[in-house]
Amino acid sequence: MANGWAPDSAVQDQIEDSLKDAVIAARSRMPKGEGLADCEECGETIPEARRRALPGARTCVACQSLRDKHIAHSAINRRGSKDSQLR
Repeated sequence: MANGWAPDSAVQDQIEDSLKDAVIAARSRMPKGEGLADCEECGETIPEARRRALPGARTCVACQSLRDKHIAHSAINRRGSKDSQLR
């Protein structure tokens, strides 16, 4: 149920936009270009299975896991209404 002048689908539209933004952000973190045989962080060999599963991989699983822990996210919902930011 939407409030005021918002259409009935406003909440669903906001959810879909947030999901779309999350997918775009995740894809932007995917490796691009030619991958490496050895991890660019620690120098360990990147397993062949990882290189086949993730073309463009430049880090081993352990180093990528450490990188993934430090991804910064904004706590503000910039697509939401002013009221949703105050909650």
